Parts: sequence; structure tokens; C-alpha cells
Amino acid sequence: MTNTSHDAVILGGGLAGLCLALQLRGEFPDMDIVVLERRAHPLPAAAHKIGESTVEIAAHYLAETLGLREHLETEHIRKFGFRFFFSDGRSDLENVTELGVRRVLPTPSYQIDRGIFENFLGDEARRRGIDFRDGVAVQTFELGSHGDAHSVRYIDASGDTHALSARWLLDASGRAGMIRRRLELTRDNGHHANAVWFRLDDRLAIDGWCDDSDWQGRCNPAERWRSTNHLCGPGYWTWLIPLASGAHSVGIVADAAMHPIDTMNTFARAQDWLGVHQPAIAREVAKRQDKLLDFAFFRHYSYGCARMFSADRWALTGEAGPFLDPFYSPGTDFIAIANTYICRLVAVDRAGQPIAPYARLYERLFLSFYESTLKLYRHQYPLFGNAEVLPIKVIWDYAYYWGVLCQLVFQQRLGDAALFADMARELEAAQALNERMQHFFGRWHALSQGRNPRGMLDQGMLPWFAEMNATLHDQLSDADLRVRLRENLDLLEGLAASIVERAVADGGDSLSGDMRDLARARLRPMLFAA
Repeated sequence: MTNTSHDAVILGGGLAGLCLALQLRGEFPDMDIVVLERRAHPLPAAAHKIGESTVEIAAHYLAETLGLREHLETEHIRKFGFRFFFSDGRSDLENVTELGVRRVLPTPSYQIDRGIFENFLGDEARRRGIDFRDGVAVQTFELGSHGDAHSVRYIDASGDTHALSARWLLDASGRAGMIRRRLELTRDNGHHANAVWFRLDDRLAIDGWCDDSDWQGRCNPAERWRSTNHLCGPGYWTWLIPLASGAHSVGIVADAAMHPIDTMNTFARAQDWLGVHQPAIAREVAKRQDKLLDFAFFRHYSYGCARMFSADRWALTGEAGPFLDPFYSPGTDFIAIANTYICRLVAVDRAGQPIAPYARLYERLFLSFYESTLKLYRHQYPLFGNAEVLPIKVIWDYAYYWGVLCQLVFQQRLGDAALFADMARELEAAQALNERMQHFFGRWHALSQGRNPRGMLDQGMLPWFAEMNATLHDQLSDADLRVRLRENLDLLEGLAASIVERAVADGGDSLSGDMRDLARARLRPMLFAA
């Protein structure tokens, strides 16, 4: 049995683990890193893993922080944004409300084929001098304490046993959650939903699902299929995500109480469920059922985690830590955030400074971002079929994301203790306002008329919205970042006031309730025309 010592051992060589290895290598070129991955490479294209849609933080992290832009642009699909259709029980998508953009917004994001991407990551890790060992099974590990090294034992594909010791043990083992489960860190976060998904070895070209010339001409280019298409209804949403291999990913995500998992947990049941709720998807899937690549489901996929980073030099990333929800595709965003904090902790350790205060600070910040984002989902699924309320919620959620969290990431300020101290009052007020607004959307939904007219709500036609997206990559000084954040927080207050005004016009004055403090004159129109 071999026994070797390393600076870092990463448990899991999927998206989170390989990205962490590349980021560590980029920041610390002399670092000795071993990545242990259960699956043997090469992985199959398409039928591999979910998490194919990226948003702005993830795209920025993969393209800029890790230097993978060329691969993303040449081997994957540039996304045409998020797109929503309120089509429960209907197949005439041209006659329902559509939320999306007519033209692609400036800041890029991508649809990623996870098989192609993770094969590339594994090859790239080896090219950069990382010791990536695939097709191995971790037998056991022991956490060191008080400065002691950690130990790992695994079996390789030949059946030989190997022992490793590591200064840093970094858990990227996904839902296996090796450290999370060992230390009993999993927590119920109050968000109970299920998901099923499958891949078809064919393109689902939604643009050709009807022959209405007006509908087909709304987008330029006429390539809605490149979007993450959401077909929504009460308590659920379905996804359509294209993959560069030519396959298409199809998913159903639903509130566990409103749509029980046993109504959709086989391919046949999922087809029947789609036939009732999204007949257009059911029709297209039926044409291609002989091209089914895989089928899987998660029951109660969302969970919290009590710890992320330890002064004893272990840390969690990806689904080895907490998991939110696939709506808005935040998974790779939070991989980027966790990996960045881990790299900062390693830098502190290499500088000979005490880790504990930084581990506590970064963990508190990470979990604060997690909890704030969780509020976008928890108790919100009942309103997902409401064509009046959900589009406005989506506008709010985007503005909150672009206006606060994206700014911190794009400006590389995730660990800036001085910034968080200086702006603590404003950032806490923004979190509190977001929580109030999420409660408000539920109240509005209960009183809304839920009108679902034919037409498109083009987010790109909101000038302030397009500007927020276009300026995400601005390079700001410390002073300018503070100005930008404060301007964005003012914008959020104005947007909240606009939303309350719209809701009162729709559902009655009783909705204003405890939101009356937001009833002030708006400086500019911020929403679509009623």
C-alpha cells in the first residue's frame, strides 16, 4: 500500500472539485493537489448530470477566474437567457404570456453539456499539473485536528489500496457529502420540493412548435431553443435545456405537497404527468421516446448545512455542502463562491496566519448568501403558474441578484471584511427588503386575478434592467463599488414601490398593508405596462 503526503486532497472530481483544483493551481502554482473521482473518464456526453444551465456569476467564474472562455464559446451553447411560458394544461404557447428577451443581453451565460465539460476539466487539470485520479473509490477518511494532517484511503481501478495524508481535506463529493454526513451537518431548510429529469438524444426546437408568424418573429435571432425554457404552472415548472452534443435535457420541478413525486418518478409517469400539465412537451417527447438516454429523480433535493469551513483545514463545496433549488440555476454560482472562500483560507494558511477568524467570517458570509437566496424559493412554488405575479417576481429576483451578489463577485470583494463592515446597515436592509418582497408576492398571488394574455414581456425593454446586465463587468474602485451598491439598493427600493403599486392596482388596496412605507413617488417607470 502506497502512502504519500500532499498539500490538498479533494474528495470528488466533478464540477465542484475540478473547478476548485484549477482555481487552487491558478493561485498557488507550487501546490501539490490530488483529486479523487469515483467515475472513470471519459464520461458520456449528455446522459451524465444535471446542472447544465449557468447564470452570470457561474459564467464569469468559469470564463474569467478559471480561464475557460474559449472552451465555453466553442464547445457549448451561448444561452438566450431565461424564458417563461405560462402554459399549464395548454399546448398553444403562442397564445399565452411569454417572459424573456427578444435579443440576447450583453453579459454571457452558457448551456453546458456536463459530460463534455467535465471530461475537459479532467484533461485540463492534468495539463496544469494536478494529480487527477479517476475511477477510484474512497474507503475511509479521518479528519485531523489541532494542526494534524488528514488521512484518506482509497482503492484504484486495479484493486490496489492507497493511503494519502493531506494538510487540506476538501469535500466536493456531491450528495454523498462525506464530511457533511460524518459530522451530521445536514439541516432541513424548510423548502420541500422534488425533481425528475431525463435526456433525449435529439433537439427540442421550441421555435417550430407552432406556425404563428407573429410569435416566431418576436425573437432575433429566432432561436428560443437556446434559452433555458421554463413552462410553468401552479406549484411547478418544467425545464428545456439544449446541450452541445445535440441532446436536450427535460426536467420537472415541483412542490412536494402539490405534485407528489410518485406521480412522475418513472419515465412513463412523467409522460402522463406532462400530458396533463404541459401537453406541448408531452407531444414532442412522445415523438422521441425511442431516443431516451436516461431518467432520474431527486426526492426533497434541497437541504441546508450547518458548517462549511473549518480552522482544522477542511472545507465543503458544491452539493457536499448545502443545496438550494434549480430555479435560476444557482448551483454553479455557489460552487464559485465556496471555492473562492476556500482559496482565501488556503492563502491565509500559507501566509502563516491563524485560520479560525477567517473561517468564521467566510462561513457566516456564505451562509448569509445562501439564506438570502433560499427566500426566493421557500413557499414560493404555489405562485409559479401566475402570469401576473411570477414575471414581476422574476424581475425583482434578477435585480436583487445582479444588484448585490453579482457586484461582490465580479469586483472580487467576497472576502472584503472592510466593505461588509462599512456597508453592513445597507446590506442588511437589502436582505430584509428581499424577505418582505418574497412574502408580498405570496400575498399578491392569493388576491391576483392571474390574467394570462397572449403577448411577450421583454425584459430587455426595461432600460434600467438592461443597464444592470450590461455593466456587470465594469471594473470599479473601492469607492466606486460602494457608490454602485448604494445606487443599486436605492433602485431596489424604487422597484419595490413600483411592484406594490402594481399589485394594489391588481389585487386591491388591502395588499399595501405593511408595505405602505414603500408608497413613495417613483423617479421613473420600472415595470412593464399593465
